[in-house]
Amino acid sequence: MDRKLKNTLALIGIIAGILIIGFSFIYIFQKPKIKKKTKELSELKATEYDTKLLKKQLFEKNEQARVLDSILAARKFNIPKDLPPLRFYEFMNDVAKSVSSDATINIEYVEKKADKNFFYFEYKVNGIGEYNDVYEIIYSIEQSKELKKITNITLSNYVSPEAGQDAMRLVQYSLVARVYFSDNDRFTTAESNENNLRSKLQYDVFYPLIYTAVLPNIDGLLDVQGARLLAMIPEGAFLSDTKGDTFLLSEGDKVYLGYVTQIDRKNSRVKFIINKGGVIESVEIQLEKENSKSPK
Repeated sequence: MDRKLKNTLALIGIIAGILIIGFSFIYIFQKPKIKKKTKELSELKATEYDTKLLKKQLFEKNEQARVLDSILAARKFNIPKDLPPLRFYEFMNDVAKSVSSDATINIEYVEKKADKNFFYFEYKVNGIGEYNDVYEIIYSIEQSKELKKITNITLSNYVSPEAGQDAMRLVQYSLVARVYFSDNDRFTTAESNENNLRSKLQYDVFYPLIYTAVLPNIDGLLDVQGARLLAMIPEGAFLSDTKGDTFLLSEGDKVYLGYVTQIDRKNSRVKFIINKGGVIESVEIQLEKENSKSPK
């Protein structure tokens, strides 16, 4: 074999080796990568969205969210998500601003517990205050937009005497409150407006119906006890008390512990209504020799 043929065969072998290596690299190493990239490109093309369509879908979703939020906002109570323990202290500080300065509110954090699908913080709340102040504290906790419930409560009468003043009749209270929250936002709204927490005036069930003592006659009014009817005049009735002090009274005028209900000129008598520490009496005083008092 001559030299020229050898060189030709060697060149053909080199070219064949290069082709084999090239095709091997393409099919063994590059083809999987090409296939992977081709698949990714196909997926990107398949998920390619129209901008206008996306905006329309976003608007529709926002409208649905707004409707759902308004439905939740219309509910009397919501259960917030991931509530911090200090939120209840802030809430009670706001409640304290709506009651009188004589009312006290003491709060003690107890613990965090789970309750079925929710969680709650438990607090002990105690203090004293006028009956309507205590009622408003309880009402505010129970009627708050963020769900709170009182699980235990104790009320008792409390009399706080202060120098130079009449005794203050207050109510001492102690209660346990639970503040509920959730680990998701299914039960709350984006923006929450508090309920109306102002309560109507209530009758004080602790106020005594009958007193062991009555207020002193500091205004110097006529004391009907032992009083005499001296004369009936056009302007009214002329009376005197046991001290000899005289009074000219008309219907509706105040007397000690009561007021004048009727001046009966035809029968020469004056009628009174007297409140003796919760005991109501009707008293009559007759003119001259018929001066007497007869409860009815």
